[in-house]
Amino acid sequence: MIPRLTRLSDVTGLASIPSYDPAAHGLGIVHLGLGAFHRAHQAVMTDDALSRDGGDWRIVSVSLRSRDVAQALAPQNCLYTVIERDAGGMKGRIIASISTVIAADPDKTLKALCNPAVRIVTLTVTEKGYGIDRATGAPDSTNPVVSADIAAPDAPSGVLGLLVAALRRRRRDDIAPFAILCCDNLPSNGQFLRGGVLGFARAVDPDLAGWIEREVAFPSSMVDRITPASTDATLRDAETLTGCRDCAAIETETFLQWVIEDYFPHGRPAWEAGGALFVDDVEPYEQMKLRMLNGAHSMLAYAGFLSGHTFVRDVMTDRALAALVLRHLEAAADSLSPLSGVDFAHYARDLQDRFRNPTMAHRTRQIAMDGTVKMPQRIWSPAAEALEAGRDIGAFAFATAAWMRYCLGIDESGETFALCDPREDEIGAAVGPQPRDAVGISDALHGLPGLVPETLRDHSGWRQAVDDRLATMLEIGVTAAIAHERGRVVWVKN
Repeated sequence: MIPRLTRLSDVTGLASIPSYDPAAHGLGIVHLGLGAFHRAHQAVMTDDALSRDGGDWRIVSVSLRSRDVAQALAPQNCLYTVIERDAGGMKGRIIASISTVIAADPDKTLKALCNPAVRIVTLTVTEKGYGIDRATGAPDSTNPVVSADIAAPDAPSGVLGLLVAALRRRRRDDIAPFAILCCDNLPSNGQFLRGGVLGFARAVDPDLAGWIEREVAFPSSMVDRITPASTDATLRDAETLTGCRDCAAIETETFLQWVIEDYFPHGRPAWEAGGALFVDDVEPYEQMKLRMLNGAHSMLAYAGFLSGHTFVRDVMTDRALAALVLRHLEAAADSLSPLSGVDFAHYARDLQDRFRNPTMAHRTRQIAMDGTVKMPQRIWSPAAEALEAGRDIGAFAFATAAWMRYCLGIDESGETFALCDPREDEIGAAVGPQPRDAVGISDALHGLPGLVPETLRDHSGWRQAVDDRLATMLEIGVTAAIAHERGRVVWVKN
């Protein structure tokens, strides 16, 4: 029987192993959000930092709700395989930067956050996991976890409650506060999280809020690495690469990017060993990624899924849709201010190559989830700026129409599907009574509270551009509508 991966010495295949002894390095980080992305990104760069410079920077990784990943990692002493794939093949490496995993245990999580050795808390919980109202920047009082934690702040289970409770105890015990590093795809994510933490603290302990405001660092960051869900093939390939059975193996692309605001009062790992870029202002890099990579991803996810493309790589073999991807990348780049050291045209070419990667099984359905969370910053912010500047809005109008068509929850063959959106019930109530009429559907979705910016919602030119494209999708089908849209764009470069 093939042995389970539990020690570095178990590895007999071609996978590389860390150059450091994990047992020789203590804890320094708690990570909230134990998912595949964390294990393919922050944990990998921390592994690189430990290999190059050492230090006590191993990670306690926390799954706030699910136990599945933790149950796969724990029997392996938190070792796991990362498989990087590109057109040239695959390579594997063992990651040892995670020391401990905690699953769905608020008490253990709070204890870990209070450990004096912990100097940084990193997070990948998705926007909805924070319980912060993006419109106000304050804790979302309608969120049941947030409201329960405010009512019982000494026994929290949510992100804001846990962070504030830990900071409260550290202050009481004269332990230096940790820096809080948000690693989710959100604009100004450090300030976003800072506002939520301060708002929660003011609700339970105003004096503590003042201390957090003065003493706690909330650096922003921008992250990028496509990490599809693991499959049975992932586990089989990990076995080939390691000679071990690895129930926690993940796969990802070779590309890896992390741009970080360098503000860590109590130290940080040498993440630059893994390629991290430390800057004074992350926002321009965030905007580039959100509007170009993430914006194009959202467009191709809705149009691709509805036209029968399971994976992003399949989208890029559709000549018409691939042309619209390029059109979207160029429109997004036009909305950005110049960025020193970055060629947007080169970045767009890199993105297309990444989308085409034949070894990446990145599902359009996966990207399409949580549309009401993603669309405002990915599509509608650049659309509003393009409208104000008198630039072409076709790319953003097409993406919006594709999202609206997706919101009907029925594919071209008549099969229904779940939207997997936090406002799914609200969307269903809005579009359910509507006939298959573009103007009525568009009115209903534009009218959802706090979603589409007023500058777009109330602009006749924008509404006409969206309604025309949605009508085409409803009348002739999404596949034909893609070809029709490609025909409008005579300037797209092939």
